[in-house]
Amino acid sequence: MLMVVWALAAAQSFAAGTPAFDPQAHKREIAGRPAEVLVLGTGHLSQLPEKLDPKLLEPLLDRLARFNPDLITVEGLSGEECDVLLRFKAQHGTAWDDYCRPTDDIEAITGLTVPAAAAEVDRALVSWPAKPTPAQRRRLAMLFLAANDRPSATVQWLRLEPAERHAGDGLTDELIEILERKGKPLNENYAIGSALAARLGLERVYCVDDHVADSPDDPGYAEAMQSLWNPAKKPAVLEEYLRRQAKLHSSDDVLNFYRFLNDPKTQRAGIAADMGAAARQSTPQLYGRQYLAWWEERNLRMVANIRHAMGKHPDARVLVIVGSTHKGYFDTYLNLMQDVRVIDAGQFLK
Repeated sequence: MLMVVWALAAAQSFAAGTPAFDPQAHKREIAGRPAEVLVLGTGHLSQLPEKLDPKLLEPLLDRLARFNPDLITVEGLSGEECDVLLRFKAQHGTAWDDYCRPTDDIEAITGLTVPAAAAEVDRALVSWPAKPTPAQRRRLAMLFLAANDRPSATVQWLRLEPAERHAGDGLTDELIEILERKGKPLNENYAIGSALAARLGLERVYCVDDHVADSPDDPGYAEAMQSLWNPAKKPAVLEEYLRRQAKLHSSDDVLNFYRFLNDPKTQRAGIAADMGAAARQSTPQLYGRQYLAWWEERNLRMVANIRHAMGKHPDARVLVIVGSTHKGYFDTYLNLMQDVRVIDAGQFLK
C-alpha cells in the first residue's frame, strides 16, 4: 500500500514538472559543519585600461583574509585540462591557443611531463611537513610549474623568505623568470589568489576554469554574438562598470569597484544584459540560445571543478575568485548542493 501511495505521489510530482529530489531540502541532514563558500566576483585585472598598483589591493586582501579560507580557487585552466584541450584540439576550436601555453621548455628543464609532475605534486603534499625547508619549497615550486600550475608555484615562491628566493633544488633561473612575471600585466589569479594563499599559510590554489565546453564556431554565430555584445546603446550596468574600472586610483576606488561587482543588483542587471538578451535573440539557428547553452555548461563544469577541489575537505571554507559575470551562476549552482552554504561576499567587503 505504501509503495502505491509513493508511486502516485511520484507520478503527480513528475506530471507537475517538479524534481523528485531537492538537495536544498536536506541541508540539515549532514554530519559535521557544512562547507562555506564565498564567491568573489572580480574584474580581469589584466584588461584594465590603466595599470593597477598592486598595493591598492591590500585592503581587499585584508577583508578576504577575515573569511579565513581553507581552500582558494582561481579562474585558470589546470594542466590536466590543457592537456585534454591539446589532444582534442579539433573538438574545442581555439581554446588551447587562447588559454593554454606550451610546456616543452619547462619539460626540457625538469625532465617531467605535466602528468608526471602532477603525480609528484600529489605525492609531495601527502607527506608535506608542518615546517618545510626552503629547499623543499623550491622543489615544490618547480613541480607545480612542471605540472602547469603557475598560480600554485607562485604560492610556494611567495612563502619563501626573500633571501631564499633563488635557484636550486630543481628551480632554475629560467623557471624563476616565469614565476616573477616581470613585465606581465597584473592578474587576479596571482595578485589576489596566490598572494592571499601565501599570506594565510596555504600551500596551493586550485585552477578550476573550463574550456572543454568550447567548440568551433561558424561565422554566423560570431556575427550574431557581435551584434548582441555591441548594441547601439550600452546597458546601464556596463556603462557603470566601464566608468568604475577606468578610475581605480585609490584603495577605496578598488574596494568600491568590488562592492559594485558583487552587489546582487549588479549581478542581476549584468546577467539580464548578457545571457538574458542572448536567450531572447531570434535567429533561425537560435545562436543566442547556443551561447546560453555554452555559458551554462562552462559554469557547471567550473563548479564541478570547485566541488572536486573541496571533495576531500567537506567542511572547508572555500574562497572562489572568478570573473564577476560567473558569480550569479556559481552562487546558484553551489547553493543547490546539500552540504554547501553560500556566504554573502558583501559582508566581507564592507
